[in-house]
Amino acid sequence: MSSDDSQTEQKSVMTYVPVYQKDEWKRHAERLGMSQSEFVRTMVQAGRSDFEVPDRYGETEDSEVDDDAEGRKGEFEERVLSTLSATDHRSWDELLEALTDDIEDRLDETLQDLQASNRVQYSGRHGGYSLASGASGGDDGR
Repeated sequence: MSSDDSQTEQKSVMTYVPVYQKDEWKRHAERLGMSQSEFVRTMVQAGRSDFEVPDRYGETEDSEVDDDAEGRKGEFEERVLSTLSATDHRSWDELLEALTDDIEDRLDETLQDLQASNRVQYSGRHGGYSLASGASGGDDGR
């Protein structure tokens, strides 16, 4: 197989999500003019790369350079550099843990705020969180 083939070859990835989440993703994909597969691929890459989601024509909402995004990139680079040392080596997993240590606290705080404002609800019976009746998931693609 040539290196060009490895860039275009596709593999299937399967995951399971609650029905309400799949329905939400389907509606969002339709709004963006994307297939569900394209939507999931784009969202995963967006989460990994912190970039704006392009519309069906490859345009982002703001095609100009986003100074805030550049600032976040610089801040993150500084966090990576400060986590590393010239004498000790850190594995990928150690770096990931060091750089994401506050994500659980941030998620917990955000979910508490959203529940307090009746935008999200938790159901032990259904085993998770969902949008509260009448709440919007946001239309900005993030």
